[in-house]
Amino acid sequence: MSDIARPAEFTELDARDEQLRSLDRQRVAQARASHRPLWLFFLLAGPGILVMLGENDGPSMLSYATTGAAYGIGFFLPFIVLTFAMAFVVQEMTVRLGIATRCGHAELIFERFGPFWGYFSMLDLAIGNILTLITEFIAIRAGAAYFGISAPIAVGVGAALVLLMVSARRYFTWERAVLVLAAFNLLFVPAAMFAHPDAAAVARAFGTWSPLAGGVTAGFVTLLMADVGATVTPWMIFFQQSAVVDKGLTAADLPQGRFDTALGALVAAVAAIAAVLAAVPLFTHHVVASTFAGGADFATALHPYIGSVGAALFALGMIEAGLVAAMTISTSSAYAVGEVLRAKHSLNASFSSARAFYVSLAASVALAAAVVLIPHAPLLAITIAVNVIATLLMAPALLFLLLLANDREVIGSLANGPKSNLIGGAIVIAIALMGSAYGVITVFPQVIPK
Repeated sequence: MSDIARPAEFTELDARDEQLRSLDRQRVAQARASHRPLWLFFLLAGPGILVMLGENDGPSMLSYATTGAAYGIGFFLPFIVLTFAMAFVVQEMTVRLGIATRCGHAELIFERFGPFWGYFSMLDLAIGNILTLITEFIAIRAGAAYFGISAPIAVGVGAALVLLMVSARRYFTWERAVLVLAAFNLLFVPAAMFAHPDAAAVARAFGTWSPLAGGVTAGFVTLLMADVGATVTPWMIFFQQSAVVDKGLTAADLPQGRFDTALGALVAAVAAIAAVLAAVPLFTHHVVASTFAGGADFATALHPYIGSVGAALFALGMIEAGLVAAMTISTSSAYAVGEVLRAKHSLNASFSSARAFYVSLAASVALAAAVVLIPHAPLLAITIAVNVIATLLMAPALLFLLLLANDREVIGSLANGPKSNLIGGAIVIAIALMGSAYGVITVFPQVIPK
């Protein structure tokens, strides 16, 4: 366990928060004592599933759909599975850090590396979070547009729902409600079925990892980075570690925490692959998706090929993806702000005792919603760009994570082993190389064809 010294005002929770978390732990103890593994997992599951399905957000699903429309199924289906395996490796480290230290990620960076690197990591998180949060409301707006709902109503209702979810001031209630909503990420599965994918071709793609048709181009590198940024982003590290702490997980809960994360990665990968398959008819019929404005254009373009029901499911999936991600990303930002300000930061806390936490959450939601209502914004271009930026910001966040996961003064016996370090190091190098490649083709566009 960590021996990091923390200010008294930061560690002392109000009576309500302490009482609610104690009640949750009593239920866990009873489930463990009565040998009810399924009930135990139900009580402990949440952070891992939420972080993975939260990352299957608006820009992510549009990136996957654009991938299917531009390249079909050959290369990218197994690549998406690989990215979710990467996400599991990264997020499993945050589970161990949260359990061992009972500290959020932002707080740990400040304590171990000092204010300079602490503020550097916060700037990294802040840029990524606000840009991503904007795109979540783009997804809500775009999905609702397919049903003829105006942008102000769609964005306003979406923002209100995000704020309503935290009004219960109860982590367990918030988590369960968001989990129910997150399950609708699987709407992309029936949408994909309406596209009548070729089962043999899908199996062949996974079995052989088909080479890329058309070779490596600037567009391919951009989509490659967008798909990585659709799976592994800095906010996920900050959110899951803080959620593990807010939920009160202990070392005894580590197996359930790992399974929660693995299950989330599996379900999210299924939904992501479904988004690719749903958009493959556009590839087959040579429809250029790069000119689309957002989810509404995708659903409209898919209508002749997957029918009205399939297109409606696609649009509804976009709304769900935006809502769930807006809820988790805004909470991630609020956790980090509370940690940096040494203020209370829990969904169990009252409004008066965690004012900075709730105000920062509401402010980020309001700012993102307002930006999305700016007329004539290139919505699809923004969403793809945000995922690319997320990939560029990921390398330093991963480096901090690896350093903390190897710091035995912080994490003790739960520190990384050689295998975790080897895989984690490979992920950092791969993401850094992709970022470098993107930098090269941006500065020297003549290097590879468009």
